[in-house]
Amino acid sequence: MLDKLGTKGIAGVVCLLAGIVLVAVQAPIVAAGIALVVAGMGLVAGGLAENVMKMFGMA
Repeated sequence: MLDKLGTKGIAGVVCLLAGIVLVAVQAPIVAAGIALVVAGMGLVAGGLAENVMKMFGMA
């Protein structure tokens, strides 16, 4: 998976995790909510990408 992300993708994941950790230090419940929202957005984006690939016959 890491080879598909590339350098910018890995940097983005690191920044995302650092931001959630920073919030978690001050407000753990808020950080849990942010993490759930980010995970949900990832699942939605993955589902959309999969459907688009199926429409073009690539999956």
